[in-house]
Amino acid sequence: MTTDADLEASILRLLAARAGGATICPSEAARAVGGEEWRDLMDDARAAAGRLRAAGRVEVTQRGEAVDPASARGPIRIRLTE
Repeated sequence: MTTDADLEASILRLLAARAGGATICPSEAARAVGGEEWRDLMDDARAAAGRLRAAGRVEVTQRGEAVDPASARGPIRIRLTE
């Protein structure tokens, strides 16, 4: 069973492996944790990004602008806070 902590850790692990300032899509974390059932985890992955954003660990963007993933519609990107 996937936990919120698994998704948060996956987001941070994926970002740590990228160059500074690089972004990921929440689907990358969902795929890493959920395998073939990753689509079922998309809402949870966005929520994990929101918790990490609230903790000041990541920034969530849409079209380059900072957004709240809970209210953003459509694709979002996640990057480490600088």
